[in-house]
Amino acid sequence: MHASVDDVGSYGQFCPISMAAEVLCQRWTVLIVRELLCGSTRFNDLRRGLPRMSPALLSKRLKELERAGVIEPRPGPRGVAEYHLSRAGEDLRPIVLGLGAWGQRWVDSQLSLRKLDPSLLMWDMRRNLRPDPLPPRRCTIHFQYPELPESRRNWWLVIDRGEVDLCKDDPGFDVDLLVTTPLRSMTAIWMGITTVQREMESGQLELEGDTRIRRSMQQWLGLSPFAAEVRQVS
Repeated sequence: MHASVDDVGSYGQFCPISMAAEVLCQRWTVLIVRELLCGSTRFNDLRRGLPRMSPALLSKRLKELERAGVIEPRPGPRGVAEYHLSRAGEDLRPIVLGLGAWGQRWVDSQLSLRKLDPSLLMWDMRRNLRPDPLPPRRCTIHFQYPELPESRRNWWLVIDRGEVDLCKDDPGFDVDLLVTTPLRSMTAIWMGITTVQREMESGQLELEGDTRIRRSMQQWLGLSPFAAEVRQVS
C-alpha cells in the first residue's frame, strides 16, 4: 500500500491516526468502503448503496482510493470495470464494522430515524434477505410506503432460487406478500429498534398474502448487521 494525500489536504502530522484520517475521512469515503465490504463491486451497484452521492464524486473518490492502494480496479464480465478491496482495504473490515457497531450503540435512534431513505433501506434489505425461510419457488414481496410520493412509494423484492432482485417498477409477477407500513417503521424494524410483531400490534405494519411468508417475515428479513448491538441510548 502506498497511501498518500496532497499537502493541501494534509493535517501535517506524522501520527498514523492523522495519516489514516487523510485517506479515509473525506466525505463519503468510509461509506464507499462499507459498500465494497458488503460485496458491491460495480459502479452502478455502488451508486445504489449511495443514492445521494453524485456519480462524478463517486468516480473521484474511487480514484483517490485506488491511488491510496485501498482498492484495485479489475475488468469484469463484458469489459465492465469492477472495484475490489486490496489487502489494505480488506484490513479495514474490523474498523468499519466497529464504527457501525459504535453508531448502533451510542447514536440516538430517534436521530437515526430522521434520516430515512427508501432506496438505501431496500438495497440493504435486498442484500441481507435470507431466502431459506421462504417457500422453494419464486416469491414476490411488494413493499408499499403510503406516505411517500408515488415515485418512491412502491418496491418489489423478487426471490428466485436463492437470488434476490430489487425492482423499482412492477416486475409483473403475482405478489405473494404485500407489506404496507410507514418508512419509519420499516427502518426501525431493519435496525433492530423494534420487531415485526410489535409494529403489527401497534397497527403500523400490515401484511397481506401467503401465510407462511407472512409468519416468517422476521426470519427472512435478515436485518441490519448491527441490529443485535445493545443500545446504550434510547
